[in-house]
Amino acid sequence: MTKAVIMGAGPAGLACGYHLSKNGIDTVLFESDSQVGGISKTINYKDYYFDLGGHRFFTKFDEVNKLWTEVLGENFRLTPRLSRIYYKNRFFDYPLTPLNALMGVGFADTISILFSYLYSKIRPYKNEETFEHWVSNRFGKKLYSIFFKTYTEKVWGIPCSSIQAEWAAQRIKGLSLSTAIRNALFKPKHSGIKTLINEFHYPSYGPGMMYNEMKGKIGQMGGNVLLNSRVTRVNHENFRITSIEYTDTNGNSFIQEGTDFVSSIPVSELVGILNPPVDAGILDAANNLTYRSIITVDIIINRKDIFPDNWIYIHSPEVKLGRIQNFKNWSVNMVPDTNKTSLGLEYFCSENDNLWNMQYHELFKLAASEVEKIRICNASEIEDYTVIRVPKAYPVYMTGYKKNISVLEDFLRQFANLQLVGRYGLFKYNNMDHSIMTGMYAAMNILQGSYSFDTWSINTDEDYHEEQRKEGQESRKWKLAHLFGR
Repeated sequence: MTKAVIMGAGPAGLACGYHLSKNGIDTVLFESDSQVGGISKTINYKDYYFDLGGHRFFTKFDEVNKLWTEVLGENFRLTPRLSRIYYKNRFFDYPLTPLNALMGVGFADTISILFSYLYSKIRPYKNEETFEHWVSNRFGKKLYSIFFKTYTEKVWGIPCSSIQAEWAAQRIKGLSLSTAIRNALFKPKHSGIKTLINEFHYPSYGPGMMYNEMKGKIGQMGGNVLLNSRVTRVNHENFRITSIEYTDTNGNSFIQEGTDFVSSIPVSELVGILNPPVDAGILDAANNLTYRSIITVDIIINRKDIFPDNWIYIHSPEVKLGRIQNFKNWSVNMVPDTNKTSLGLEYFCSENDNLWNMQYHELFKLAASEVEKIRICNASEIEDYTVIRVPKAYPVYMTGYKKNISVLEDFLRQFANLQLVGRYGLFKYNNMDHSIMTGMYAAMNILQGSYSFDTWSINTDEDYHEEQRKEGQESRKWKLAHLFGR
């Protein structure tokens, strides 16, 4: 009989467990945290709901949208989208619009931007190896330095010249200064035109509501989700996983056997707990992968309205603050008192660096001074706060990472009954819907008894994620609806 064991109860693990349980497969999920959702969970602090960053529910996968709607129903609501960039005491549209960007930087910088762009067309970087090369070739070096460099280096903590071009190709694919200007001046008339998305779905009480509900439904369908259960060892023989070992909050150890295993825990951690241990070369490749962490300082402000955006990117180099979420503008249910506002202030860092190791009161003092400095609100208006540390939030596409992940992929593909899913499991900077698709692929493989759906192939859509096709959308080569409908 099939026994599915899933390590990690984030979006990917839960999507896999949901579909397996729905189809009658004996399924158990192990989650080290006290709640499900991974980095997509929602924190309830005195009835104020805070996300670990912003998590939009937008997808081009019909199967994913069907899952979300099936789980939440009327609590899965459309939300208008507004996001901007804050730079040098000005707000700029995001995604960038040419007129707004060029007018906002001033006449001298506008001329410099245009000449820089023309130069990039005449003398482009021939080998687009880094983020700096990729963006500069499409926007010019000047616009890159204003709207891309500072924020990107805040996020990743390394120079843009050390970030692989793949990250830019995933996140801002399809956009360039020339296409943006062309679309602004001349509305395309052909079929298949793209427009920037101006709304997205969002649960009434944040993404955590989706994944808490998914956990509950898994239980109702006969599956099991064990919280506070950290996987400490993965036993294997002849490239088959035989069992896992896990501990509870009291330090007690248990063994769980199974026939099929799915992992969404960080791949670097998975390799480190394989038993027998892996060769030194494999372990080195895992240890060479790096992650970026975040800290959110969530504040409650005694003011009804602060700004109209869902979120704001802080490109100004004079503050460490990277991004601000205005949760009331995501859903009115996120704030119990409509006369007050809750903001999530995001700081990007690495585990055990100076920022990560700051005390809560020090982090709040820093955050309060910075929101006042950039004129978001007065520090005296903040009446309460909480701090959340999020380790390993983002896999870092630094130079050389592809070689390391290739070594791990080749090795892990040899296991006949192991599948990797999700952002952590695959070390891919996936959007939430991509992670869910990997979980759905893994579930389908177990249901059909053949691992023909490749979870490693799911990464990003062919189109830029901020765009959607109005008409003429091509159907994708994979269709899972009829498979999951049984």
